[in-house]
Amino acid sequence: MILQDEVNKSNGFTNIELLAQQVVEGFISGMHKSPFHGFSAEFAEHKIYNNGESTKHIDWKLYAKTDKLYTKRYEEETNLRCHLIIDNSSSMHYPYLAQQGITELNKIGFSALASASLMQILKKQRDAVGLSVYSDTYEYYAPEKGSERHHHMLLDTLEKIVAQPPSAKKTKTFTYLHQIAQKIKRRSLIFLFTDMFQDDEEEERLFEALRHLKYNKHELTLFHTYDRERELNFDFDNAPKRFIDVETGEGVNLYADTVKANYEEAVRAYFERLRIKCMQYQINYVPVDIQQSFDQVLTTYLVERRKY
Repeated sequence: MILQDEVNKSNGFTNIELLAQQVVEGFISGMHKSPFHGFSAEFAEHKIYNNGESTKHIDWKLYAKTDKLYTKRYEEETNLRCHLIIDNSSSMHYPYLAQQGITELNKIGFSALASASLMQILKKQRDAVGLSVYSDTYEYYAPEKGSERHHHMLLDTLEKIVAQPPSAKKTKTFTYLHQIAQKIKRRSLIFLFTDMFQDDEEEERLFEALRHLKYNKHELTLFHTYDRERELNFDFDNAPKRFIDVETGEGVNLYADTVKANYEEAVRAYFERLRIKCMQYQINYVPVDIQQSFDQVLTTYLVERRKY
């Protein structure tokens, strides 16, 4: 159950494509100082130059930045296909924000911008990307394609789901993950963004659906999105508040300090249970705090792409 103590109308991004470009450019700049410094702005589209090869494909701009010789790889297309899945239930629209940007995001905003950033990288590599969005219905589906028109259509969809005003929508994750799994026929990288809020009795059914996504040798990464300050550490002042379940509308009046210790213990135990189950089913489990940068998401993509 997610808890909230204030409700305001939530607005989306002014330009998600521009924000995603800023995220990717910042990530690429940082990579040159990291273990991934061998990657360029186009990643798989470059390889290290070997003595004796033709020099006509050397990327001299990249040489000026890195002081290393790389040659451009010209391929009509790669074999990689990626499908992004976003949970758009009411709990994903927490916390409620008047406006969103790179430095202030709720869970749906973080998931949408992270997805848009992944799309920017996939576009550079000419990889195909698809998108599914679900809540209590299967809201949107687009198969994996690599065209410019398709790319802009997905960006437009991401902007729209962030801009939606919050409404009472429960999560039916396991139902729609089965449907999505049936649609993805060819081997793909699958990235799922969800806050993993569901009833205890639904947990086993959820993992059955995740295992279905692993079918056909898909590589599945679960990005467990959460707000560390509020949802993990329960960092509220001790004034009396009414906390409301945003999916059911049920509420309770209490002082935060009276439940803080038990709440934190229960949530941390749940996170650990998720981690162990994902390891058991060979699902890449990545908890991501929405108050942190997107580096963990993009680095995970690089690691998973190497396995592909």
